[in-house]
Amino acid sequence: MIRYFATVMLLVIVVLPTFAKEGMWIPMLLEKYNIKDMQQRGFELTAEDIYSINHASMKDAVVIFGGGCTGGLISEDGLLITNHHCGYSAIQKHSSVSHDYLTNGFWAMSRDEELVNPDLTVTFLKRMEDVTKEVLSGVEPSMSVKEREIIIKANIDSIETAAVKSTNYEAQVESFYYGNQYFLFINEVFYDVRLVGAAPSSIGKFGGDTDNWMWPRHTGDFTLFRIYANADNKPAKYASDNVPYKPSYYFPISLKGVKEGDFTMVLGYPGSTLQYVPSYHIKMLTEIVYPKLIQLRDIKLDVMKKYIESDRAVRIQYAAKNASVSNSWKRWRGEIKGLQKFDAIKQKEISEDAFLKWVSKSADRQHKYGSLLDEYALLYQRFAKYRLGRDYLLELFGRSGLEAIRLAGSFDYLAMLVSDQENNYEIISKEKEKLKNDVKKHFKDYFLPIDRDIAKILIEKLSNDLPEDFLPSFYATIDDEFKGDKNAFVEHLYNNSIFTSLESVNDLIDNFRIEKIDVLKSDPAFVVYNDLRDVYYNKVNKVYTKLSAQIDSLNSIYLNGLQEFAKDKVFYPDANFTLRLSYGEVRGYKARDAVVYDYFTTIEGIIEKDNPAIYDYAVPEKLKELYDAKDYGRYAKDGSLPVCFIATNHTSGGNSGSPVINKRGELIGVNFDRAWEGVMSDLMFNPDQCRNISVDIRYAFFIIDKFANADYLFDEMTIVE
Repeated sequence: MIRYFATVMLLVIVVLPTFAKEGMWIPMLLEKYNIKDMQQRGFELTAEDIYSINHASMKDAVVIFGGGCTGGLISEDGLLITNHHCGYSAIQKHSSVSHDYLTNGFWAMSRDEELVNPDLTVTFLKRMEDVTKEVLSGVEPSMSVKEREIIIKANIDSIETAAVKSTNYEAQVESFYYGNQYFLFINEVFYDVRLVGAAPSSIGKFGGDTDNWMWPRHTGDFTLFRIYANADNKPAKYASDNVPYKPSYYFPISLKGVKEGDFTMVLGYPGSTLQYVPSYHIKMLTEIVYPKLIQLRDIKLDVMKKYIESDRAVRIQYAAKNASVSNSWKRWRGEIKGLQKFDAIKQKEISEDAFLKWVSKSADRQHKYGSLLDEYALLYQRFAKYRLGRDYLLELFGRSGLEAIRLAGSFDYLAMLVSDQENNYEIISKEKEKLKNDVKKHFKDYFLPIDRDIAKILIEKLSNDLPEDFLPSFYATIDDEFKGDKNAFVEHLYNNSIFTSLESVNDLIDNFRIEKIDVLKSDPAFVVYNDLRDVYYNKVNKVYTKLSAQIDSLNSIYLNGLQEFAKDKVFYPDANFTLRLSYGEVRGYKARDAVVYDYFTTIEGIIEKDNPAIYDYAVPEKLKELYDAKDYGRYAKDGSLPVCFIATNHTSGGNSGSPVINKRGELIGVNFDRAWEGVMSDLMFNPDQCRNISVDIRYAFFIIDKFANADYLFDEMTIVE
């Protein structure tokens, strides 16, 4: 009876709308699915005001910022606001000991002073279109997965090519609902994006990694950039005569503030969610994969911390890297904790039991779905091994992996070009020039002792944590030539590799000819890179990819079944870094027994946390002076200064920098994080505890105005008092 009651209650929770509105909705479909509900919750505008291809709308003021964040347009002259942590890499690249913009901040007092970022882009969505019929043309139910993939890829290539023919736009077809639906996105990419203003890290990153993913929060996580275009307002590479971009729409700014219960809307590009996976997936992550990855990141962070705390130059070099490593490390820990608190595995199992009972009552349903959960169980038994192996190996030679090893691997393409006698001098010269630039950036932010110390620990740990068939062949070298001494092997690697010295790497590039290929291939860092790559691609990733495709195929069937099972529910698609809208309200929450959080924070909390001895909590003197004088200007509320607020919007990675909009379509904040207790919302959304965290636009404007004296920027904005 208790089991039955729990099942019924779960179905009620799943099917009925919750107080905190779950979902990441497709803007083009708001009129069909959401706008009435949004208006009932207080929204005063229309679906056309959010997404339209016939006139300017909010979608025209939201951009992909860089490769993984969101930004919002806030002026008629292309001024863009995003998170400080989204602009962190750009700020760091402009920083040095003599110009430490990370510590001191940066503010351009005229457009001539704005800083160029050659590798930074922003992307606007021009329109989207449902192309499911076209993508699935020629696909038959009897086809194998491989046959289906070949036809779908050919159809997508044809659609994308035709969509942007004779234009400067870019096209992308994305899969939704595990291949049950497809949308075409037409984008416009701008290449001249300049840094306008960034608060010091003691404001923009206040609380550092300690406060990351936490509430209450006191972080002024915002920064300003400007988009530039050519004389025709079209995308162009940087040129001194480019002019500020004139957007078709930009957000008005509300300084009226927020109160509990206010409608909130987030527009942005959430990266990835997995809301409809079975219980086996949650078990795999929380019991097998995440614990091992957390251990690896513990090692990296401990080594970095040792050197960062003792050397200011190293702190600047590794600021962005440390933040990147820490971000996922803390999220994984939060996801485990949140999923356990939500009893997520049990909830999934109850839902699966209810689904199977429904299946058992129909022969047709038994034929379609009867063996589904058993197939999942068998697949995940194998998949867990390969998922862990894949993620683990990437921690050694992927984006956040061992730096000298990764640099060595980047020369593989040059070797291929040179070995092919048909390639001409110009092609090879361009690759050499690219490598020269990459190498310069690499060594600007490289500290060999950190890389070497991490390598020693990870190479030891790899041999203990992964099965023998996943171990790279250099372990045989360790046994044969170094008598099993892994530390001696690593010392030899870093003492003898070309790729630990800027001079030796540049010399290799300058003199790279066909006879140098043997030199490259014998370099110890290049050998390790190739051994890691070999085991990754040939022993791990091939099987991982095959099993992933099989799981995705089951996911597609399972989601179809769930939609039949709960036919009155609208299933929003998982995030895939396409433009989405989430909506909810400003709301505090109960974190745990006897701990209840308010919905906003103030400058008093910043002062309470002030600790000059800790870099992340050292409050700037000028901010303390403004606090002592209570000089808050028009940004005050009840005699204090609001800093951040939380709401019930469903967000994910990629929503960093997303504009937070009120019921009138005005900007009230910039989304930057999620609360620790609900960070597992990528997998399951807990309406009682999942909260997105935003910097209050009043605090951002206070910093621009009173702290930075850059209030000239307000002249190009529309501000609602």
